[in-house]
Amino acid sequence: MIAVRKKSVEDSSLKKIVIEDVEEVVSETFSLNELINDSVEDPSNSKKVTPIDEEIILDPKKYILSKTDTKGIIEYGNDYFVEIAGYDEEDLIGKNHNIIRHPDMPKVVFQLLWQRISNRQNITAVVKNMAKDGRYYWVVTDFEIKVDKVTNEITGYFAYRTAAPKKAVVAMEPLYKKLISIEKVSGMDGSGKYLNALLEAENKTYDQFINEVTGKNSTMMRLLFAAMKKLFR
Repeated sequence: MIAVRKKSVEDSSLKKIVIEDVEEVVSETFSLNELINDSVEDPSNSKKVTPIDEEIILDPKKYILSKTDTKGIIEYGNDYFVEIAGYDEEDLIGKNHNIIRHPDMPKVVFQLLWQRISNRQNITAVVKNMAKDGRYYWVVTDFEIKVDKVTNEITGYFAYRTAAPKKAVVAMEPLYKKLISIEKVSGMDGSGKYLNALLEAENKTYDQFINEVTGKNSTMMRLLFAAMKKLFR
């Protein structure tokens, strides 16, 4: 049970999402409906992918890398991304990244994610993805925002993913189930308010909470993500 503390968190990055209108939070360069749409289809035959209760165990020594444009359209994926996703490379390039979206993921998480990176702020997220055959895999995702040096406009996003620690999955899975159940009744506004209230009860910001459950506060985790980003700069 979560103990409620009297002190509230004034620095919660979720408050902006809860208070402000979605259209003001998200950049006008892409459609919110497209980004948070959780309808996943196999692009090779246009059939909806059916999730199955079987996990893909990721190699902790490998990383998944993808690059999208500002609308979430995949421009590149490394070999391990293609292997785990289960699609042919040509079926991934040019498709929206929600091609691997798992229906067990609450939409409010992606709302927060896009709000942050579109404002040139990195964010770490624990995400459950779905492969072409319906199996699932858990990752910790970190981002790098690519900016044109001449125009200073965002040109795209690199996402760096590693296998999620068991501790992170145990912490996030029941929370995500709760958020989804709330979204079915009250939409993202309801799930956003619940998540924000939970963080205040824990006296943590979103980043503090995620860093704690993923172990990203550790020197090893920080060095890992820093090394991955350095390879592709």
